Amino acid sequence: MSQPEDLKITKNTNVMLGLTNPKSPTNVGSVMRASGCYSVNSVVYTGTRYERAAQFNTDTHKNSHLIPLTQVEDFLEAVPENATVVCVELVEGAIPLPAYQHPDNAFYIFGPEDGNIQQKIINRADDVVYVPTVGCMNLAATVNVLLYDRLAKSTNFITDNDLVKESRDNNNKLRVKRPLRAVRKPA
Repeated sequence: MSQPEDLKITKNTNVMLGLTNPKSPTNVGSVMRASGCYSVNSVVYTGTRYERAAQFNTDTHKNSHLIPLTQVEDFLEAVPENATVVCVELVEGAIPLPAYQHPDNAFYIFGPEDGNIQQKIINRADDVVYVPTVGCMNLAATVNVLLYDRLAKSTNFITDNDLVKESRDNNNKLRVKRPLRAVRKPA
């Protein structure tokens, strides 16, 4: 299902993702699907492993046709103007994600599943966060958790039914028929 350009889940934000040498086209496809679901503006990646395996891409919603997916040599040369650089990595001294307040304009850089973000990038980061789990999650799962956390904490969240109507599968025509408890507004 294609996503109209004017349909966003948050207002007045810019989000870019950086994937450090991703090895799995399945994970990149899942990252692209999450990018579409959470209104990410663009995705960049380093390394060559994804290019070799891209023919097996599993971007089932074809978000890579709507959201730029670009290879870069160095994340530090790709930082968008006025963006806060946020590294997402299991690293000592990082902020646990539940305690983190997301910036409106963010460039989130994720480490690979079988390595780390380069120290020079950690040193340049404005913030470093980690998802508190026992062990590490895969790349796509980490991206989904971070983007959902960002949305859940957002005060710019769009709450009207238009988002539901445009986002649900064509086979889903369900409606709530009885009154529900009040919706809790984000803090």
